[in-house]
Amino acid sequence: MRTRIMGFEWDASSSHSRGPALAPSVVKRLLRSEASSAFSIDLVDLRAAIEDYIIPDLPEDGEGARALIEKTIGDCLAGGLAPLSIGGDHSVTYPILKAVAAKHGPVNVLHIDAHPDLYEEYEGDPFSHACPFARCLEGGLIKSLVQVGIRCWDPNLRDFADRHGVTILRADQTGDVPAAIFTEPLYMSIDLDGLDPAFAPGVSHPEPGGLSTLDVLTMIRRIKGPLVGADVVELNPERDPNMATARVVVRLVKELAATIAS
Repeated sequence: MRTRIMGFEWDASSSHSRGPALAPSVVKRLLRSEASSAFSIDLVDLRAAIEDYIIPDLPEDGEGARALIEKTIGDCLAGGLAPLSIGGDHSVTYPILKAVAAKHGPVNVLHIDAHPDLYEEYEGDPFSHACPFARCLEGGLIKSLVQVGIRCWDPNLRDFADRHGVTILRADQTGDVPAAIFTEPLYMSIDLDGLDPAFAPGVSHPEPGGLSTLDVLTMIRRIKGPLVGADVVELNPERDPNMATARVVVRLVKELAATIAS
């Protein structure tokens, strides 16, 4: 299946630090650079795998932005394409998964992050980037949720995860990801702060003790069932002066697109 890359320039739901709204255009420029390889690691031709890269003009209000994100993903799916989204902050994942679940039903989700993003609300906002998976679980959008790299949370979030059957793994437990999740239809959501700052420094909330780039690529390569969609979020170009993290995003996007096409 071919994929459409969609960049969502939204960070108004971020806490403490803005900047991820700048990421989609940076990633688009790098991906289309003459210096960027047209092939994945396993020599999938990305020119055939990627339909296009669009950046819709989002409204300034949260409700309007979420509605347009959901519609954009729905249109992508209706056209027979798999959505590969670039944030933006992690709040964009909720409307994305609403559209994906409307097409495929509740999906298995593999979530890479330093934080579980399971707050029922954060700073008074139930649609904060700290809340998307709480909304998805409450909305019945997720069949099973496995979170990898979690290292910044609290007992209340642990209780929420337990009540909803969420599997939470540290960065040193990647081998414990249930094998079945890689053989069934899967959605993958990658928050870049799930990676250690040594590999992805350009994020708003860096947390030492995370995954390596190779850890994440290895998980992508384990996917044998259909990858129905994916997102890569929370790149903050204002904290990525050497564009090292943006280049990690480009590599992840290439391998995700290749996996969708395989």
